[in-house]
Formats: sequence, C-alpha cells, structure tokens
Amino acid sequence: MLLILQYVLLFCKVTLKFMNLYPIEAGNFKLDGGAMFGVVPKSIWQRTNPADEHNMIDLATRCLLIEDGNRLILVDTGMGNKQSEKFFSYYYLWGTHSIDQSFSKLGFHRNDVTDVFMTHLHFDHCGGSVQWNADRTGYEPAFKNATFWSNANHWDWATKPNAREKASFLKENILPLEESGQLKFISIPNTDLKESSELGFGVFFANGHTEKQMIPMIDYKGKTICFMADLLPTVGHLPLPYVMGYDTRPLLTLPEKEKFLNLAADNNYYLFLEHDAHNQIITVQHTEKGVRLKDTFTCNDIFKSN
Repeated sequence: MLLILQYVLLFCKVTLKFMNLYPIEAGNFKLDGGAMFGVVPKSIWQRTNPADEHNMIDLATRCLLIEDGNRLILVDTGMGNKQSEKFFSYYYLWGTHSIDQSFSKLGFHRNDVTDVFMTHLHFDHCGGSVQWNADRTGYEPAFKNATFWSNANHWDWATKPNAREKASFLKENILPLEESGQLKFISIPNTDLKESSELGFGVFFANGHTEKQMIPMIDYKGKTICFMADLLPTVGHLPLPYVMGYDTRPLLTLPEKEKFLNLAADNNYYLFLEHDAHNQIITVQHTEKGVRLKDTFTCNDIFKSN
C-alpha cells in the first residue's frame, strides 16, 4: 500500500510540472526602417528587412504563452485595440492576427491567463494589457484574472517619462493596471541576470533600449528559450552596431547585446523574436564577423518537438 501511495505521489509530481509553449500572434504593423536601424544606411539594412514605397518595414507583435502546471503566463500583449483609428494609421496595421484569435485556436480564453509578464511598457508591448470597459467610459485590465508583472525601476521610468519616450509610454496602458490592484513587481537582482524570477524562469535585465527591460529565459525540454523583446527585434539586427533609433542609450545597448549574443552562441540558446514578421525562432553562432545567424526555426519546429 505504501509503495502504491509513493507511486501516486510521484506521478502527480511529474504530471503537474509539465510545460507547453505557444506563440500568440497579436498583430502585425510597420515602422520606418531608418528608425529601426539607427545609423545603419538603408542600402545595408534593406538586404534583410526590405522596405515598402513609404520606407516602412514589416514587423510583428508575437507574444509567448507559457502553460506551466496551474499557471498560464502571457509574455507581452501587443498594441491592443483601444486606440483611435488615427493612432493606428501611423503604424500601418496589416494581416488578421489577434490575441483572441490566437487563444481560440489553442482552446484558451483570455480569462484563463493567470499572469501577464510585460518585458517593458512601450505601447507595442503592453497595449493589449488594458481595454475599454463595457460601456467605454473607462479602462480595465484585459485579463481579469491575471496578475500583471513589471519591475519597480521600469515602472517609475514609465510613469515619469522623459520627453523622448513619452509617446511610447501611454498612461491609458499603464495606470489602470496599478488602479486595478492586479499589478506586482518582480525583484531586481544586483547583476543583470536573475536566475529564477517569481514566475519560475530566468530574466536578463537590459537598460539600453529603456530602463530595466526584462528578457525572459525559459528552460523548456532541455533548451533555453529567450524572449528577445527589443534587445534583438529582428534577424537583421544581429550585427552589434545595428541598434534601433528608438533606444534611449544606444552605447549601453552595445555591450548588453554583445554579452547576451555571446551567451546565446556559447550555450545554443533559442531566440524567440517578438518583432520579426518573417522569422520566429533562431540560433546563433560565433563567426569571424562576430555572432551571426546559425539556424532558423518556426515555433512549431521547437514547441511541438519531443
């Protein structure tokens, strides 16, 4: 009888620790290619990220859903849909993707989400965290049963924005989360790497793009899946000098990006690209020119394996 009980307990322990990962396509948009590549000339960056007649390049808001035991964790939420038609016209939305459509295909509902992890609070990463209320008189969390995670340093940075980033930190995307009582902060380590966060995965902190951007690093079936957010927007941004014009401290981005890409090449990390509309997951390798692309995968290649 004791052996049977031990077996049952072991079985329960194993089955409760399963993890599944799913891409959540929250929508596609376009941004000016020059802004996305900073000082790099168009004659160079258009080889990997071709521009249209308006100099705009294709981008995605590809989020990540982590099913880990009893938790359903969504990393980033895209732009959302509560802004005005004029606002969205600046970003040339294209395609038919949406969070709800992605959830429905997987058999989930947004009310199933237990946690929303926001890498940072720029509108294209957290806009979908807040929605209009039923009578459109105010705002409410778009995931009513979820805890929303940021960090104290970034929250202070976003709620007291500098003039350069003010247009990216929209108060309607941010303040309703605090008012809801559903907001929590993960603790910040003394180094740039937190080996285990309150949500069960590691976090790399980067300050070049914005203060304390968080890069999740998830152990999954013997692989490390890194959600790259704006530390590496697209495959075209792999060379170190290819830094976005949107980065507030580009000379800080350089060593952060170099450190992370070296780690990725040394340890064969799988880099999940949030903004690359045409490449979902990559690995990288050391070359004479620095860290460069090794292999490209679809999410289905990696998440449906084994």
